[in-house]
Amino acid sequence: MKLTTRGHYSVKALLDLTLQPGYGPSSVQAIATRQDISAAYLEKLLIQLREAGLVYSVRGAQGGYGLAHQPAHISLGQILEAVGESLPSLANRPPDSNQVEDWVTYSLWNRLHQKLKESLYTISLEDLYFDARSWQASQGEASNFVV
Repeated sequence: MKLTTRGHYSVKALLDLTLQPGYGPSSVQAIATRQDISAAYLEKLLIQLREAGLVYSVRGAQGGYGLAHQPAHISLGQILEAVGESLPSLANRPPDSNQVEDWVTYSLWNRLHQKLKESLYTISLEDLYFDARSWQASQGEASNFVV
């Protein structure tokens, strides 16, 4: 699986929102500045995430985007799916050969594909948040949050 910029930036933006009081709202410009992402590009991603029900938006001077659910209830798989990332099947069709090795490896790739897909939906935004905080603590960082 190859993670595109779209997926990477979406995860970064939602991790950023986990630090906001009540998980948001935070303006697109504020998130873009903290995470070094183009605001125009980020806005497009946040619209997709809103349409998927992962974030909400508030208009006005104090508006922005916030998490629609607790971080523990948002999976990495949901985030990636919301912005059009997919996990391509490693074995789209059975092998043409009657060799046992082809069938065994076909079965192996299918099992690995299923495990990877399951993992993406069991890793929560909360897990990623704690991973980020642990790394920051190991680096001696207290409040700076750039993913």
